[in-house]
Amino acid sequence: MENNSVKKGQASVSVPFLLMSILFVVCLIASNLFETKLFTAFGISLTGGVIIFPVSYIINDCLVEVYGYRKSRLVIWMGFAMNFFLVATAQIVRLLPASPFWDGGDHFNYIFSLAPRVTLASLLAFISGSTINALIMSKMKIAQKGKGFSLRAIVSTIGGEGVDSLIFFPIAFWGIGMAEMAKLMVTQIVIKTAYEIVILPLTNLCVRRLKKIEGEDVYDNNISYNPFKFKDLE
Repeated sequence: MENNSVKKGQASVSVPFLLMSILFVVCLIASNLFETKLFTAFGISLTGGVIIFPVSYIINDCLVEVYGYRKSRLVIWMGFAMNFFLVATAQIVRLLPASPFWDGGDHFNYIFSLAPRVTLASLLAFISGSTINALIMSKMKIAQKGKGFSLRAIVSTIGGEGVDSLIFFPIAFWGIGMAEMAKLMVTQIVIKTAYEIVILPLTNLCVRRLKKIEGEDVYDNNISYNPFKFKDLE
């Protein structure tokens, strides 16, 4: 089966992999920007990021299932680096003097004046949660001998979102009270997992299509799960 990819030595990047990686990064950056929007649904207060952030976990599931943990790890760190780049450059832009005729300065600063604590919480939660999600997907695929994708997609999301929430909320919202913090954490995990379950038919379709197009179905046998190791990428 033909695999349209660009090769250099042992490394290869296919067009579908490239497109999914770009979408993953866009979803991550957009979700962080959308976090500034608060809305209420069925009496529950949520941030706008809940609309798009689960998509990054769905993409992560597809990447691990088709391409393996090592390539997913690369995309996760790329997302981390691009998000950090956005946050850093946004702070520089905020310091630039606004034109006297422009009245959008306060609104711009509101969107991009993320407190250092919240920014740190977001970055640490993302890299940890996404890595755990990928690790669970990878190990469960081996244990299940490739069967039961839907189950491992749900379990990995619960694990990843759980770690994400356990890191993000205590750092970002310390001081609001343990009961309220626990409520926020549970709500986020439940809603994002429900999102994953609802969209599972589409995720399954994407995975089957990707495997057919790429001619790949990677099993991560005898690999290093060290999140900081990149030299073994094939």
